[in-house]
Amino acid sequence: MKQEQTTIATWLRAAGAMLLALGAAAAVHAQNAIEAVTTSMQSGSEVIRIDLTQPLTAPPTGFAIQTPARIALDFPGVTNAIGRSAIDVNQGNLRSVNVVQAGERTRLVLNLKQATAYKTEIQGKSLLVSLEPVAGPALVASAQGAFAENRNRDMLPLRDVDFRLGSDHTGRVIVDLPNNQVGVDIRQQGKNLVVEFTKSTLPEGLRRRLDVADFGTPVQLITTQQSGDRVRMVIEPKGEWEHSAYQSENQFVVEVRPRKIDPTKLTQGVGYNGEKLSLNFQNIEIRSLLQVIADFTNFNIVTSDSVTGALTLRLKDVPWDQALDIIMQAKNLGMRKNGSVLWIAPKDEINAKEKLEFEAKAAIENLEPVRTQSFQLNYTKALVIAGGLTGSGASAGGGGGSSTTRILSARGSVIAESRTNQLFVSDIPSRLAQVAELIVKLDVPVRQVLIEARIVEASDTFGKSLGVKLGGGAAGASVGSANGNRVFGNLGVMPVVTAATATTAGSALTTFTNQNFINLPATSPSGSGNAPGTFAISLFNSSFSRMLNLEISALEADGKGKVVSSPRVVTADQTKALIEQGTELPYQVATSSGATSIAFRKANLKLEVTPQITPEGNIILTLDVNKDTVGQATTAGFAINTKHVQTEVLVENGGTVVIGGIFELTEQNDESRVPVLGEVPVVGALFRTRNRTATKTEMLVFITPKMITDRNAAR
Repeated sequence: MKQEQTTIATWLRAAGAMLLALGAAAAVHAQNAIEAVTTSMQSGSEVIRIDLTQPLTAPPTGFAIQTPARIALDFPGVTNAIGRSAIDVNQGNLRSVNVVQAGERTRLVLNLKQATAYKTEIQGKSLLVSLEPVAGPALVASAQGAFAENRNRDMLPLRDVDFRLGSDHTGRVIVDLPNNQVGVDIRQQGKNLVVEFTKSTLPEGLRRRLDVADFGTPVQLITTQQSGDRVRMVIEPKGEWEHSAYQSENQFVVEVRPRKIDPTKLTQGVGYNGEKLSLNFQNIEIRSLLQVIADFTNFNIVTSDSVTGALTLRLKDVPWDQALDIIMQAKNLGMRKNGSVLWIAPKDEINAKEKLEFEAKAAIENLEPVRTQSFQLNYTKALVIAGGLTGSGASAGGGGGSSTTRILSARGSVIAESRTNQLFVSDIPSRLAQVAELIVKLDVPVRQVLIEARIVEASDTFGKSLGVKLGGGAAGASVGSANGNRVFGNLGVMPVVTAATATTAGSALTTFTNQNFINLPATSPSGSGNAPGTFAISLFNSSFSRMLNLEISALEADGKGKVVSSPRVVTADQTKALIEQGTELPYQVATSSGATSIAFRKANLKLEVTPQITPEGNIILTLDVNKDTVGQATTAGFAINTKHVQTEVLVENGGTVVIGGIFELTEQNDESRVPVLGEVPVVGALFRTRNRTATKTEMLVFITPKMITDRNAAR
């Protein structure tokens, strides 16, 4: 019996040893590993050879991504024995290889220069991955960002290198090329952009370093220099940015724009920008599906216990962030992102939790002790800032708009001390931090602008008048008639010409009276006050008993005048300024009781302007210009001649713009004549008078704004 027990014990020990050996062998068999990854060219195709410690039973599953071009292969139960996770190749279409171990599986990622198809084949302990060939020129353009092949035989100089501000704080680097055959290579090197112009030279005047940080774009420095037979340009941006480049004829443009980062979005940019994947599952658990996406991306996904259920879906080449949105919409799930961690739960659960957090935060604010902090203001009035904090006053900066938002909490208060220009704010610490940040932005020196205006009023007048007087008379009152009436009637008004008395033998001439029967003299056009010139002829008979007068009068007047008014005013940015000069005219007005009182009306030269300085250094002007003068007198008082221009213009700093012009042309032709006789050719000129008047008036307003950078310049 004892021997039998010994035999059983020996058999059990042997069986245990055998089981341990089998377990060890199974464990050794399970620990398959990737030992090496090599590349070669076979029959025009690239072949990646993956050497493992043990043969694979089946080809690994994988998927391809178009942008960026990648091929991913998953090896379950395989570890990474290479000793590193990244292998740089940079030959042909293959950039590099990444071997990443995650748990009990290893993913091998082939980073390509251009997307292509692939085939896998098992040869012993190795796996061969064959890549289909791609076009050479397209591959070079994708890898280096080359815009054109340089077809210039000779090295040509670049014409100009300039920087301009685009919309939405975009920096535009503009290069004028000698022709459209210059080859351009652009690539991102670290945190900088490098642009190379092949077979080109750089003139001495363009070998410089442009500091454009003041424009507020991501671009900070632009360095251009000669490098062998190339011109090398280095663009140094800052922050989060993205770029685009294009060429139009002889102009090459690189645009660098700030990248808008939304911390709650999975991938930055417009729409869905994640790497594309393909999913085909039948009735898969939702938690397992989320784990698949977590393995594909670099995010850690935390799933709530209330996320349950199964889902059937088939997606092909869909961005992973869009696929995640589709899954969550199908199951009414919500997501919150915190760094690289995604928390996924039902929407009701997320909303309830956030509501509790907000309520707890509000309760803490009501219980949190209040502190008092003082702020010394240097450039802004304390009363203005205090009104903005409480939502009861005008906003700072001279804009004049009222504020309706209260920055302080319900328990907060503020005291403004105007004598020392200080603020004393009492509130919880979080609101005090907001107030401090606000004051730092508002309490800054305001830039000033000098606005010079020149108001020019020019007039050009021309007048021409031609007239005639024809008259005659006789000695005494009875010449030519037996009844004592004069032969020639008085058809016009003419000063009496007397005087002619003489003594001869046998007869005496009495007082001699001359009257006009044609009186159409020249007049002064436009009331200029100029007297016309005259030419007169008198004919007498031999006895001096009769006479005939012919007087021709003519006037030609030409006048030019110019009135220049030049008001100027200095004001702060976005602050209205007013300057006026003129006369106040009194006039009588009736009151409700019937009595009269004296009121005044202005006839002024007025300039009212509000400047606004733009980020690129230009100035927007809101202008209101009046040029009033005293007009003609009426029974109710003097009339006011008004010229008014109101507009809004954009002017460069120190530039001049004409904001308005009032042009007036008046032409007038008058003719007075004796009926019938004035229409007779040639002789009819003695029976008519003609006036011609032409008046031109024009007003122009010239505006020149200048930013004052030196404090002494405004004095």
